[in-house]
Amino acid sequence: MALKITHTASRGPWVTPIVLALCLVPLALMIYELASGQLGPDPAKHLMQSTGEWGLRGLLLVLLAAPLAQRGYRGLSRYRRMLGLLLFLYISLHLMLFVQVYVGWSGALLTEELYERPYVMVGFAAWCALMPLALTSTDKARRWLGRRWRQLHRLVYPAAILAWLHLLWLARSDVGEALIYGMLFAVLLGWRVRRFFLGAR
Repeated sequence: MALKITHTASRGPWVTPIVLALCLVPLALMIYELASGQLGPDPAKHLMQSTGEWGLRGLLLVLLAAPLAQRGYRGLSRYRRMLGLLLFLYISLHLMLFVQVYVGWSGALLTEELYERPYVMVGFAAWCALMPLALTSTDKARRWLGRRWRQLHRLVYPAAILAWLHLLWLARSDVGEALIYGMLFAVLLGWRVRRFFLGAR
């Protein structure tokens, strides 16, 4: 089912809670499956994969908002801040699960993993790039930063590339899904590069 929202569409007060609830459905399903023992023999691995995938999908939606808005479909752009915070939630849960299961909240072991496993390093770098965006998502932060706010929030672009590299590194021989994500990210980032050069002209 496709939902077409244009800039002329009216919004009721119930739309934002519905969008928020839809974004939290995957998390609710994960909690339910965990509580009911439906996650298979390795629940931690399943949860790590699921939270990571939903973080990537959130990145795609955030990057998709601007191209759609330019074509008159502004529905997604209205919720870009909410989507950004929720994708950071899923990626943070992904990181917390890794730290809990594989590192045991040990700083020394985490440092060792970062140096020995490149996919951990790039994934952690993606989370670090997204953290200042989440911390400055308020209207007050936007007013305080002024023009620097927009420059800071361009960190979402390297974050998307790093997150994709994290997935590609983890995929190893089975890279089909990673290539699909890569093509989608390439199209969305390529659109921005093209718009930048056209604006420069």
